[in-house]
Amino acid sequence: MNRYLSLAGRIMIATIFFMSAVGNKIPNFSGVSQYMAAEGVPLPSVMLFGGIVFLIAGSLSVIAGYKTQIGAGLLLVFLIFATYFFHDFWTLEGEARQQQMIQFMKNLSLMGTMVFLMANGSGLLSIDDQSPKSTEETQP
Repeated sequence: MNRYLSLAGRIMIATIFFMSAVGNKIPNFSGVSQYMAAEGVPLPSVMLFGGIVFLIAGSLSVIAGYKTQIGAGLLLVFLIFATYFFHDFWTLEGEARQQQMIQFMKNLSLMGTMVFLMANGSGLLSIDDQSPKSTEETQP
């Protein structure tokens, strides 16, 4: 049972990153690049391309459990930049400040998830799984 929960957890963790790339950033590349420029991101098209690569490679790595520490590291770097540029609540006031603080805290939580994956690996039912198999997992 734990191996299936581990896989389900990795899929749930990575879905937001994968869908962000393929469902928003790729099909809306020009608009997202313009938005990034307006938020002060340097070289927005280059950074967006790099962000897409990090999102796709990182999320697929986490889902598959292949080189999970590296994949989680890519997602962590993405989160650090995205959080700094787009959830800078400290520059805002009122309702906008509160909304961006919520988004900042959500990203902080996801950063913690990436650090946890970097420290502990992918878990069971993954390509990199090196853990000894329990009797429960080896019996049909």
